[in-house]
Amino acid sequence: MSKDKNPRRVADNEAMAKLRMLRTSPQKLNLVAELIRGKKVDKALTDLTFSKKRIALDVKKCLQSAIANAENNHNLDVDELVVAEAYVGKNLIMKRGRPRARGRFGKIIKPFSEITIKVRQVEGEA
Repeated sequence: MSKDKNPRRVADNEAMAKLRMLRTSPQKLNLVAELIRGKKVDKALTDLTFSKKRIALDVKKCLQSAIANAENNHNLDVDELVVAEAYVGKNLIMKRGRPRARGRFGKIIKPFSEITIKVRQVEGEA
């Protein structure tokens, strides 16, 4: 009397990883996600390693997690993996402020975002 197994959220030749609560705006994070979309994973890891963007290290960690999920959980070949999707979403926004002249209040927003990376095994494609 066990529960039914949950269906997979991705296809049989895919794996994914999600990283939440990244302390950057979604707009800036999307610039880094554009670097890796559609590339082979080894090329994407190289690009993220040498990127000057601060958030690129966190995106690299998420990509490495997706690769590890593909290898260990779904038995996919690492050499044939391609970044199929890399999309960015909003998360919470911390609202802070600073007193300004004449009794006003300067609003400071500190956005958080999240990134989802899907890798796909592509047979014999360069």
